[in-house]
Amino acid sequence: MSSTTRRTAVPRVHRAVALLRAAFLAAGLLAGSAVAASDKALEPFAGRPEVEAFVGRLASEHGFAVAELRQLIASLDPDPRVLELMDPPPRPAARRSWKHYRQRFVSRARIDAGMRFWFENEAPIARASARYGVPEEIIVGIIGVETVYGRHTGTFPVAASLATLAFDFPRRADFFRRELEQFLVLARDTGFDPLAVRGSYAGAIGLPQFMPSSIRHYAVDFDGDGRIDLAGSKEDAIGSVANFLAEHGWVRDAPTHVGARLAAGAEPGPLVEAGIEPRFDAAQLAAHGIRPAASTPADMRFALIDLPNADGAPDYALGPRNFYVLTRYNRSSFYAMAVIELGQAVRAARMRAISAAD
Repeated sequence: MSSTTRRTAVPRVHRAVALLRAAFLAAGLLAGSAVAASDKALEPFAGRPEVEAFVGRLASEHGFAVAELRQLIASLDPDPRVLELMDPPPRPAARRSWKHYRQRFVSRARIDAGMRFWFENEAPIARASARYGVPEEIIVGIIGVETVYGRHTGTFPVAASLATLAFDFPRRADFFRRELEQFLVLARDTGFDPLAVRGSYAGAIGLPQFMPSSIRHYAVDFDGDGRIDLAGSKEDAIGSVANFLAEHGWVRDAPTHVGARLAAGAEPGPLVEAGIEPRFDAAQLAAHGIRPAASTPADMRFALIDLPNADGAPDYALGPRNFYVLTRYNRSSFYAMAVIELGQAVRAARMRAISAAD
């Protein structure tokens, strides 16, 4: 569906205020004044050359009114909390541990919340799985890892967070300027108030924590009400997660991972260093002393996934295409495995509950 035909459900501003901003958004924009530089550690956005260049580009490429867009960005307060969370002060180095990470996400509380979420949303979860080919437990696992099924979606003003990162976080300024651009285009095209949207400190929105670019490209109106609402519609969140994975190449009825068996004298290092994209067939794995723990198709390619455990021995798995697709959502092997294992744990708990009720 074209972004110009979507509507996103977020609170609208008062009608009287909307009339003052009708040239920019159908729903309007709230006016505001920048806080004096002496009152904040960060310089206000108004008049900054990089902001003016951004405004000019969006006016040229997307047809924004310069004065309205300039006023909107000037009304935002740069937020030093966002920078602190993105780049916290250095702490004593801690060794990465998959076991520690797993305990955080595959917890009893999260499993119980996931089981409730699945029971409450059985029909849309089953429908999304059938339509997009993504297993039900993977959809449930992602929403659980991201926001504990909507419990923690973020309270930061998304526009201010994105602007702070776009203009005061040089290390990733290009990325966040693109996301701010996508957010403003989304607001303009769908008619919501960009100052009303809340999300994570990095600008992610709703139950699945989509960035604005992902909303524009992958979010779907799965409940059929004519608008996309990732914060308020669980059905839209469920369908959008499944569509995101399908669009990134999810393979229907294929595994997410396979156990890896390492022979004495195995050489996992070169395979791990080759990265997370699946490149190696069974013969190439065997040449390094590694083989799948289960039968796999002869033409299936794998990456060797290492899961370090601080000072303990690492865990290993073989990641085919679907494991790689999970890392397009969050580029971390820990994340992908947590999604898989949380989803499996929720499925098992749900089946036990169903059996006990029979």
